[in-house]
Formats: sequence, C-alpha cells, structure tokens
Amino acid sequence: MDASRGAGPAPGEGARDSATVPLRRALPAIHDPRPCGRVGRTPDHLMDITWLPDVRTRPRHLAVGEFDGVHLGHREVIRGADTVVTFEPHPRTVVAPDSAPKLLTSLEIKASLIAALGVEELVVVPFDGARAAQSPEAFVEQELVGRLGARQVSVGENFRFGHKARGDAALLRGYDAFETRVAQLVELDGEIISSTHVRGLVAVGEVTAAARFLGAPFQMRGLVVHGDKRGRTLGFPTANLVPDSKLVVPDHGVYACRAEVDGETHLAAVNVGVRPTFKTGRGLLVEAFLLDFSREIYDRPLRLDFLERLRGEKRFDSVEALVEQMGLDVGETRRIAA
Repeated sequence: MDASRGAGPAPGEGARDSATVPLRRALPAIHDPRPCGRVGRTPDHLMDITWLPDVRTRPRHLAVGEFDGVHLGHREVIRGADTVVTFEPHPRTVVAPDSAPKLLTSLEIKASLIAALGVEELVVVPFDGARAAQSPEAFVEQELVGRLGARQVSVGENFRFGHKARGDAALLRGYDAFETRVAQLVELDGEIISSTHVRGLVAVGEVTAAARFLGAPFQMRGLVVHGDKRGRTLGFPTANLVPDSKLVVPDHGVYACRAEVDGETHLAAVNVGVRPTFKTGRGLLVEAFLLDFSREIYDRPLRLDFLERLRGEKRFDSVEALVEQMGLDVGETRRIAA
C-alpha cells in the first residue's frame, strides 16, 4: 500500500457508513524548545499542563511516575490524584542511554491519556543530568513538598527515584508532610502489567493483547507525509506516517485500525512495513487506507488506534494479487471494527 491522500472506497466497496466509535480530538503538540516554561491545556478534558519550574504552589494530591503507556497499573496509581507528575525525557535516556527503551507514548499522547482520566493537572519534570544527580530527599523536600504542596503522594510499589534510584515508597512513608499511597502491581491474565511487557506485545504485533493491558488500543500519531503515490493507482490511496524512532512500532503487517483526522473517525486498513512487492528504497512507513474517505490530508495530524493484526507483511507475485488481498483486508477491517 503506497501513498497519496486519505483514501476512498475500495474497488467493489459500497458507500455504506462504517461502524465507528467517536474518539477524542487530538492534543496539540506540547513540546517546547526550552527544557521548561510551557503551560498548556488539553482541549478535550481541560487538564492543565505545567512544566515544573512554572508551577504555582497549592495543596495537591500527586501521582508520581513515568507512566509510559498509561496502562491499567498506572491508572491504579493515578486513581484519586488531582495532579500527575511525570518526567521528560524518560530518565533512562539520561542515566543509561544505551539501554533506554523505545516508548509506547510520546509526551503528547501520554498527556491526552492522562487527561481522559479526569486529572486536573499534568506537571512535567525536565529530566537532565542535574535532576539525575538530585538526592531523593531533595526531590521530596524541594519539589514534591516545596513547589507542589503535596498532601498525598501516590506511587507504584516498584517506583524508584532520585540519585542512583535510592528513593522508594519506604522513604516516602517516612515523611509526615503528606500521606503516602502505594499502589500494588496489577495482574491480568496471569501477567504483571508493565510498560516493558506491553512494549514487547506491540513490537511483535500483538496489539489486541496490548490493548487489554493498556485499557485502550495502542495508538500512533503523526503528520501525514507524501509517499510514492502508488496506492492511488491501485485504488487504495493511503495516508502515510513516518514512525518516530523513539517510539515502539507494531511489527510489520496489516492491521485493522480506527483513524481520526480533522475531528472525524474512520475505519482504516493499515500496513506497517517496507512494501516488499515494490522496490522503493524507502524505510519503514505506516500506510493507512481510510475507508469511505476521499480528502487530501497531507501535513494534517492523523491518529491511528490499532485494533487487531490481520496478517503479516508479504511480497506478492503480481500487482493483481496484491490488490485482491488488499480488498480482503478492507473487508476484514469492516468486520472487526463494526
């Protein structure tokens, strides 16, 4: 499947409406070229986004953690908090860059997922060498209590913080300035829910299983880019995303997805891979054929929610065989997402 505008009805497809579930509007980018100093607000759930140096001290019930993916375990930590404290970039990119993981969520997606939980404020802690060298006691006293006015601090039982990860729940319990709430690890299907486990599921294409652990479909977001425009010649014009190299990407294959663009939701058959039937010389690309859609959306934000893996990516002996399979993929997408 190769590039063009958004998509249109596949050959032989009727014009009936697809079954869809409304999705929230995409959150605008909240990254700032400076390490701090940005105050934002999500448009859909009215959550303030504040970089730590800009916070105003007030009594807060905090949930503190990295929260990559905002999975079901994270949601238990966040439950009851009015403010979530997270770190940007991921601390391991600073303290151990060679072992830093590819992430499930950018800061933008993380903020959107947290906002959907009804949290009032997301406080982003700029993480750099100075922060990594800060003692856990200094972080608690200067930041959690001094800046943020913590009255309650909620963390996961395996949360570690401060220089050499010396801070833990036991240290937090030693403070009288706030109540410490420690959320136990959450199990599902006999597995402890963790970002590491979910990353592994997504990386091998197990997006349906990943969604059970996340509590929502795994999603990708990006701006639609130009491709080879081969898809439109085949009757399957696609909207293309170049994956962020810092984020996890589902394994090569074809997926049933829901797509959101310009506030509208559509079904989409999505190919993740390198298009082996054609020698393009291009790298990894995510190509979304939006069902019942015909507008050009270059340079527009596109969100994809991955529902189910249909098949692996394969090389076809002929263009006709590829087109036939793509038609089957579209039909299967309609069935799954209906």
